[in-house]
Amino acid sequence: MGLQNTLRALADPIRRDILNMLKSGRMSAGEICERFDVTGAAISRHLSVLKEADLIRDTREGKFIYYELNASVLEEILLWVNDLKGESNAEE
Repeated sequence: MGLQNTLRALADPIRRDILNMLKSGRMSAGEICERFDVTGAAISRHLSVLKEADLIRDTREGKFIYYELNASVLEEILLWVNDLKGESNAEE
């Protein structure tokens, strides 16, 4: 899971689009596939990369798999970037 996997996952525009879609709520793999002009296998790979980076979670319900955003990892990245910039959330 580390930062390297997270940044690699965020580097691809399709994966960033998927994350933007999921901020509205969970979606099935089929719903996600419908929004892109690429193969289902390609979307499956993108979802796998996002899952490996812990940016999304999946839940199986019957024959469907639903994906949802894992915002905690994104919050960690924001804290790290703010630290690099020298910004602090703590009041002094």
